[in-house]
Amino acid sequence: MTTVTDPPKASFQLSQLIYDTRYRSYTFQFIALMLLIALMAYLGANLVQNLADQGQNIAFGFLAEPSGYDINQRPIEYDSQSSHLRASIVGVLNTLIVAFLGCLTATILGVIAGVLRLSPNWLVRKLMAAYVEAFRNVPVLIWILIIFTIMTAVLPAPSAFRGENPDSSMLFDAFAFTNRGVYTPSPIWGAGSMVVVITFLASIAGAIYYRRYATKLLYDTGKLLPMGWPSLLILFVPSVLVYFVMGQPISLEYPELKGFNFGGGLHIRGSLIALWFALAIYTGAFIAENVRAGILAVSKGQTEAAASLGLRPNRIMNLVILPQALRVIIPPLISQYLNLTKNSSLAIAVGYMDARGTLGGITINQTGRELEGMLLLGGFYLLVSLGISGAMNIYNSAVKLKER
Repeated sequence: MTTVTDPPKASFQLSQLIYDTRYRSYTFQFIALMLLIALMAYLGANLVQNLADQGQNIAFGFLAEPSGYDINQRPIEYDSQSSHLRASIVGVLNTLIVAFLGCLTATILGVIAGVLRLSPNWLVRKLMAAYVEAFRNVPVLIWILIIFTIMTAVLPAPSAFRGENPDSSMLFDAFAFTNRGVYTPSPIWGAGSMVVVITFLASIAGAIYYRRYATKLLYDTGKLLPMGWPSLLILFVPSVLVYFVMGQPISLEYPELKGFNFGGGLHIRGSLIALWFALAIYTGAFIAENVRAGILAVSKGQTEAAASLGLRPNRIMNLVILPQALRVIIPPLISQYLNLTKNSSLAIAVGYMDARGTLGGITINQTGRELEGMLLLGGFYLLVSLGISGAMNIYNSAVKLKER
């Protein structure tokens, strides 16, 4: 009787790294990685040697030194005796503030303009087309300067609000629009205010959950639940009840004219408003085209099928068209968010002290540490961009079509 055995396995040979297709790609990738590491090491060593020849070295001790300069827009406590590190943190926060406000506003404007560009109304369609073509074909720096000039030249000075017959009056006795910026009421946080804030955040999560539940129920059973007024009730009623139960812990401080300027309240400088609006309107024009392309990518038969079921146009857009268009809209939308964040570095043109103006500007000029400052500034923009890209990619994975 013969016994059938497996053929002996061939031993691994170094030549397989080149001639065996199972290993060849890994070999070339490893070689490319080693060459890249060697190149980076050479450039790094060359940099260190050049600095040493000039009597310099890479050090970040300057961040602990007093900054010696003021910052007009301060989201946290800061004065001229604070360290360069704290000045950099203030600039970073200012950049994040304008980036967040700009991305949020640009998304709203872009979605509205993108949908209205496909409106059957000729006038609305042409107006949105004019907005898109006008704003996306002019450099954003020009729009920043135009809006800033309008705010400083058209709006009245704070002194115009003085006297028995002032030239200007506050809106609702709470908002003052001046050439120095906008003055609004600011919240005063009392004992128990955190409970109200947590309740409001929980209400936002509850409203989102309810809308997702109503949409899932509609897709699964065809039963249509109202979304508008239940979402508003979930969003505001618990917070209002907790607000009064806790004894109204949150109050408002209103701006008042004191001398030649307003005091109290919240001061939003014209430089921030100009930068925010210009970035939002400019980027919103590009987002509008992304939205229009995503909607046009959805087959017209989807709209006709939904209409044949008796769905209203707004329901068709929210439940049928936009969910399918998101897979086309999201990838280029990520690029627009990244562009807006990086374009915020133009803030120095209107005197808004962002990370570019503090860490990448005055701090470098005062300390002479341009290499360290630019490394930190580049690292900051890299981390922010990677964070935005990562978050949007997660959202993109959540809304993309699920295949079996």
